[in-house]
Amino acid sequence: MEPFSLPYFYYGLCILLPIIFRAIFFRGKAGPRLPPGPWQLPLIGSLHHLLGRLPHHVMRDLSQRHGPLMQLRICERVAFVVSSAEIAREIFKGHGTAFEQRPTVSIIDDMYSEHGMSVMFSPYGEHWRQLRRILVTELLGARRVEAFRRIREEEAARLVSLIASSPPGQLVNVSELLAEFVADSAVRAIYGDRLPNRDVYLKTRETGTDFSAIFDLRDLFPSSWLLRMLPRNKKGQRHFQEVSRIIDEILRHREERSAAGDGGGDQDMISVLLRMQKDSSAVPAVSLSPGIIKSVVTEMFGGALDTTTATLQWAMAELMANPRAMEKAQLEIRRVLAGQERVQEAALGGMHYLKAVIKETLRLHPPTALVSRLCLQHGQKVQGYDVPHGTVIMTNVWAISRDPKYWRDPDSFMPERFEGEGALDIGGSDFNFTPFGSGRRVCPGIDFSEANIQIALASLLYHFDWELPPGVKEEGIDMTESFGVTAKRKAELLLHPIPRIAVV
Repeated sequence: MEPFSLPYFYYGLCILLPIIFRAIFFRGKAGPRLPPGPWQLPLIGSLHHLLGRLPHHVMRDLSQRHGPLMQLRICERVAFVVSSAEIAREIFKGHGTAFEQRPTVSIIDDMYSEHGMSVMFSPYGEHWRQLRRILVTELLGARRVEAFRRIREEEAARLVSLIASSPPGQLVNVSELLAEFVADSAVRAIYGDRLPNRDVYLKTRETGTDFSAIFDLRDLFPSSWLLRMLPRNKKGQRHFQEVSRIIDEILRHREERSAAGDGGGDQDMISVLLRMQKDSSAVPAVSLSPGIIKSVVTEMFGGALDTTTATLQWAMAELMANPRAMEKAQLEIRRVLAGQERVQEAALGGMHYLKAVIKETLRLHPPTALVSRLCLQHGQKVQGYDVPHGTVIMTNVWAISRDPKYWRDPDSFMPERFEGEGALDIGGSDFNFTPFGSGRRVCPGIDFSEANIQIALASLLYHFDWELPPGVKEEGIDMTESFGVTAKRKAELLLHPIPRIAVV
């Protein structure tokens, strides 16, 4: 047996020597301390865990096993998933600007390389600060939102007129009508007029919120020279080319109107941008080039339409699934507006339950379920774990908003939780409820979106009662989310309107 034992001795020595060598010479030189995570496969890492289900659902389930700060390795990318309000607070409050950069993808980089970066993906710095100041103070501030009140009231009245004119007994596609209302109201505020090709633009936006339009293997394997040689995502390229063409047409029409003497007088957001472009003293640190203006307008269109439309559609679906909440909201609205022919925005301030309905909708269905940031500074630590440079931090807003640690009956639709003193704010300061993000990158269009949501929802509930299609029960309403950039409803909402307050 001796001839056979010697090879085994050598094999064992080959295995043990590297371990002994590392223990002696690399003592105290351990790698970074990283949070736990699910098991990984070669090459793709944790990617297989995310297949087949919505990412924020899977990540919530995984975090319940691996902890509120969890590591996911997705091919060559490293991500830390945050599923706790306390950890989210530590990240956004305790690290300065270390996590204030949004990660981007190749196809968006290609778009911005042509036009110049706007606010959403621009690196944190003076350029970003100046552009955000323009958005907050000049385009989306309280004064500007108030100036668009007439537009919202007109479009809300048009919405209810369209519904009232539908044949008696016929179902109406509430999802489609709400998308058209948001498009017309937002576009008139941004552009000064309705889009002549609104349906084309809405269809284009629908395509752009699908992950298949922005997915590119280059983003999963950034070091691969072979993948960099492959063709780009053609679906995504076609989408951005179509969006670019539509925005070019909008800007060209606006410039033609200005040349003809219809400058708008700062009545719409594009007029403000064009005026500031000519006045170099208005934005001394930023060059409002045509490309930058185009990027700003593109982001405003997309942000206004996607978030507001999704929230309105979810709100109506939740109210239909919860008749008690629907009745309570309608009683409040009809009491406040008693005797009025249509909804006037001035009366919305007294509709506290309506605002609670909107907040509860945003809690259950945050438009952006996963808020991502990029670590761009070395030496950062979260919960005692090292955060390597380039790590993507993904805050699972959806999971935190449904965590029983913070919410009683978290999966139930209960607007009452947002009534009374101490109700949480939607501005990002309460980290267990951040539907519009938090930190310096919190959405600047909260007031603009909320104003459109309130008047549309109040108008639908004031003028009509609503019934489900025959055979459909409240518990049978399809609440499936679509797989996309925005957490929208997958199914269209078809309802039967019953007129109650005459539409004048």
